[in-house]
Amino acid sequence: MAFPTVSVIIPVRNEAKRIRQCIEGILKQTVPVQEIIVIDSGSTDGTLDILADFPMVDVIEIDGSTFNHGLTRNLGVERATGEFCQLTVGDAYAYNEFWLEEMLKGFVDDEVRAVCGQQVVDHLPENNPLQWFRPVDPISEIKRLQFSPREWSFKSKQEQRDASRWDDVNAMYRKSAMETMPFEETGYSEDLIWANNALKQGWALSQNHNARVYHFHFETKEFRFKRTLTTSYFIYKLHGVLTELPKRKKITAHLIDFLRLVKLTKSPLKAAQWLRYNIRSYTGYYNAINLAHTALKTGEKEFDQQHQLHCAKPPIPPKSK
Repeated sequence: MAFPTVSVIIPVRNEAKRIRQCIEGILKQTVPVQEIIVIDSGSTDGTLDILADFPMVDVIEIDGSTFNHGLTRNLGVERATGEFCQLTVGDAYAYNEFWLEEMLKGFVDDEVRAVCGQQVVDHLPENNPLQWFRPVDPISEIKRLQFSPREWSFKSKQEQRDASRWDDVNAMYRKSAMETMPFEETGYSEDLIWANNALKQGWALSQNHNARVYHFHFETKEFRFKRTLTTSYFIYKLHGVLTELPKRKKITAHLIDFLRLVKLTKSPLKAAQWLRYNIRSYTGYYNAINLAHTALKTGEKEFDQQHQLHCAKPPIPPKSK
């Protein structure tokens, strides 16, 4: 079967734990890739040594201080020679050998400029059991999104936000679309900004949740706080909407989580450890949303200042223990 040419682009820094699995999963796809382009921003953990085992991987090395979520990915797109550019990250790996084939299926017609897949959590002991992927619903159909500028202008802010959900852990773009509209220079949320701009000007996008990668971040309370705050900030700047302040979880909810964790881990000790992890993570999430709401009561300038104070540098996910 003949497939279009695909370039895979991966920004990395210190991904020695998963980068081999990431690359090997790409090479086992039913769709042969044209090239794998890795932009490394100063790895010191042996990532580059592992990448040297794969002759087809083209490594672009940049100074870590120059990393930018939008512009760094643009470097990879500029180097790419494929008709399609698959974006992912160094600690994500293919769900199965049909991942890229499913991504291409999302281009249901010539007007579709990009496709977003799904990221799910593998059933591994170092991953949060409450997030383990359990497909229970029928496989969803490909969802195509396109609006005229007039239709877009009449949508509510929340409807625009919902349509613009996007994720560069697993997204494929026509290179021609990226040449016309590259990512903006931004410290975070380059994917959400790009999808919003694309839909705003009438471009067609699609989502195919059959195209999956495994991906999990071990989150400290501080990382969850910063990631939630900066994501909330960019969504507010784009759409003027803010996630509702969640309720604090009651003891009964924690007890239910604990019982689920015991069932999943088969160990009360491990269940207690993961319960502590989830409580801390949720606390970070709650604190970030609460700060956003509190800041906005004073005004957008206060929200700007709080975001700058806590997220001047993009949050970097900690490595799992």
